[in-house]
Amino acid sequence: MAVSDSAADAPLNRAQKTTILASYLGWTLDAFDFFLLVFVMTAIAHDFGRDIKAVSEALFLTLAARPIGALVFGWLADRHGRRPVLITVIFLFSVLSAASGMAQSLGQLLVIRALFGAAMGGEWGVGASLVMETIPARMRGRVSGLLQSGYPSGYFLASFAFWAGFDHIGWRGMFFLGLAPALLIALIRMGVEESPAHAAHVAAGGGTIAETLLSLAGHWKLALYLIVLMTAFNFFSHGTQDLYPTFLQKQHHFDTALTGRIVMVMNLGAIAGAMIVGPLSDRIGRKRAIVLASLCALPAIPLWAWSATPLMLGLGAFLIQMAVQGAWAVVPAHLNELSPGPIRAMFPGFVYQLGNLIASRNGPMQAGIAEGHHDNYALALGGVAGVTAVVLALWCAIGPERSGKVLQGFDGAREDKGIIRQ
Repeated sequence: MAVSDSAADAPLNRAQKTTILASYLGWTLDAFDFFLLVFVMTAIAHDFGRDIKAVSEALFLTLAARPIGALVFGWLADRHGRRPVLITVIFLFSVLSAASGMAQSLGQLLVIRALFGAAMGGEWGVGASLVMETIPARMRGRVSGLLQSGYPSGYFLASFAFWAGFDHIGWRGMFFLGLAPALLIALIRMGVEESPAHAAHVAAGGGTIAETLLSLAGHWKLALYLIVLMTAFNFFSHGTQDLYPTFLQKQHHFDTALTGRIVMVMNLGAIAGAMIVGPLSDRIGRKRAIVLASLCALPAIPLWAWSATPLMLGLGAFLIQMAVQGAWAVVPAHLNELSPGPIRAMFPGFVYQLGNLIASRNGPMQAGIAEGHHDNYALALGGVAGVTAVVLALWCAIGPERSGKVLQGFDGAREDKGIIRQ
């Protein structure tokens, strides 16, 4: 049930537009800092005298630490506001990304990337709740797609930086580029207003640790369902993205320029998928959009993993990421609509990042499968993608949906249950 009052039907005001822009850029630059690592693992392994599997533990630790950040920063955002916490996490992940370039050993790098992961884990839930609580229900699908397109946008920027700069500045210089997101703090301080839902929550006197834990425990069945859902989602994205540059370098022996160009094409497909499927979910529902996009990945897998030429590999990468990020485009709206109001800054990010934790061994697992089969990364990538697409579609299909749910605090409205589809 969409909001029907005149405020809901009015055009977005300047503050709402700035909030959308800031949250989109926050997720874009967060992803940019994360994906810098996937392009330079081969170089790091060479410099530290280790193999790819050992370096890929940095991916694992980054993902594994994200639930900690989601829980801590999410609770702080529910207690003290979305806006100041968003500024804090952007500052932290920017500084920690740059610190990665100063690591003198693989052990130091692993510690820094774990701390980076905690900061990264706080950004998505806080930014998504801030936006979804600020905009009308009728716009959630399209804005959800825009927000989630920030992830492949960041990957695209990282691939461009690798293509244009790696041969000149090396892997340490690449990480120093991670300071750039700190510039976003000025935009947030000047143009972003606090969520109206948070203001209503504070006025009601909520937000203690005990109340947060009781609210979380009271929704354990929903939390369990969403953790499994987000585990599948994270296998779907990280299983098709993180080791693809390594696959191109190790199995096809492509140089820096060609690898960068193919990954840029891949992320253009991801952005297109997010911008198409997000608005589509407003028309056909969140679950149907996710199921449709997930299953569309299956016919693209052979082209993406087993093609022999750069042109066909690029086409396959474009198509599979249209499907992957098309499904992901629905996630910000879907999780916020399903989440309990008093813990909305914490709950979506926490279940998302717990799913990330469960899927966090994906990088080392895929690297191990590939190295165990004579560096056959196509086998590792294709197998994970195919299984995950089917599991994600089936699990999503049996779950709940609350499209158009009124989020407490929007123009003074109370929460409602929306349209519930089983």
